[in-house]
Amino acid sequence: MLENKIPPPIIALASALLMWGISANSPNIALSTYVSMSLIIIILVSGLFFVLSGLVLFRRAKTTIDPMKPESATSLVSTGIYRISRNPMYLGLLLLLLVFFLYLAAPFSVIGIIAFVLYINEFQIKPEERALQKKIWNSIHRI
Repeated sequence: MLENKIPPPIIALASALLMWGISANSPNIALSTYVSMSLIIIILVSGLFFVLSGLVLFRRAKTTIDPMKPESATSLVSTGIYRISRNPMYLGLLLLLLVFFLYLAAPFSVIGIIAFVLYINEFQIKPEERALQKKIWNSIHRI
């Protein structure tokens, strides 16, 4: 099974490569340079903010940032960026893929973004949530 087997940044890179391959073999659309660059900068900064904020808060909480071993988490982070998103690092990766999508200007390359979302939801987020629920359940029953 693929659960927690491939690091999410590798999945994002594979999705980007898929997008690039699709864009090389499909029609592109012409976007205004000003509009596309403005959107790219705004989304890029937002994506980096989500990724870095998530990492910083995990480090402060002294919990693992290793997405391959969600059961080794030592605490639930629910402050800062985690009040906005349960998965800010994955959201940040998604935003970076959106930047690449805008750069490529190839509508069919959205398939790479969809593939990333489907994979991350099924093989990363769901197993992480199960591990978290198990950890919470076990801590409640120790009381």
